[in-house]
Amino acid sequence: MIVDLPSTTTSQLNKKLVEIRERGGQVALGRVLTLVIVADDDDKLEEAIEAANEASREHPSRVIVVAKGARTAAPRIDGQIRVGGDAGASEVIVLRLYGPLAAQGQSAVVPLLLPDAPIVTWWPGVGPKSPAKDPLGELAQRRITDSAAEKNPVRSLTTRAKSYVDGDTDLAWTRLTRWRAQLVSALDLPPYEKVTGATVTGEADSPSTELLAGWLAEYLKVPVKRVKSSSAQGIISVSLERRSGAVVLHRPDGRVGTLTQPGQPTRRIALQRRTTPDCLVEELRRLDTDEIYEAALKGLGKFSAGTNGKAAAKPASPAAAKKKAAAGKATS
Repeated sequence: MIVDLPSTTTSQLNKKLVEIRERGGQVALGRVLTLVIVADDDDKLEEAIEAANEASREHPSRVIVVAKGARTAAPRIDGQIRVGGDAGASEVIVLRLYGPLAAQGQSAVVPLLLPDAPIVTWWPGVGPKSPAKDPLGELAQRRITDSAAEKNPVRSLTTRAKSYVDGDTDLAWTRLTRWRAQLVSALDLPPYEKVTGATVTGEADSPSTELLAGWLAEYLKVPVKRVKSSSAQGIISVSLERRSGAVVLHRPDGRVGTLTQPGQPTRRIALQRRTTPDCLVEELRRLDTDEIYEAALKGLGKFSAGTNGKAAAKPASPAAAKKKAAAGKATS
């Protein structure tokens, strides 16, 4: 159900919410948090609401969407309430602020917050340079941005690193979860050797590729090379060098990856690019500080640019590697 309230007030919105709950038998006690979505673009707004609705099945929430209307218009708030099938397991309140009220999002949101519930603020599009200092970011325990939505994704990561405050996170980081899990699992298998270097290949403006290289540089304390490629989107491959040979995770199509390492059979791994709802669900599971993300930001300046503009080649088979080694001995 969708209820439109043009030229309304926050008090009228609260009264209408109570009326809808009493009439439909719904209660707000099951809401575990308040999710504030800041989206000016109408397309981003609807995509964000859809993602929040899907995430609400695991995290029932009150979703407050703040959208800025024309600044030259007369001051007013156009409100909309979505419940039931149009809101998943949440209740969605859309606020479109006009005129001078467009800069007063915090004042409009505060009366609608759930009491004693954590607050998460999410910018699905272009976010502020310093999320923690933004008026709507100041309300939240957790602040979610998405560097991939910025005009210059890689440069925005540098800005995020400079303004980082406990509670900040980015969906570009959340998209790495499966890559990080697979690489860590691979290093847990024999032979247990130290990594001596790493190469990360990905799209030139992929913030996730940059964060992955920063994470490896910060934690492995080895030289890391970041190679830019135009042959595919996002992350293409990661190679971890060890004395016995490289551990290579290669994903050329954005869907299926191939993991190759010495002494182990080649494995095909599902590495489908993660959707926004999937990433949002993961981020809402934790409201504490993400120290690993902070470390990845610190590692952004600790890797070098690669010289090969092509995607990393697939690793040679054991038979081909043995043949190459024999040829090397014959010519030495």
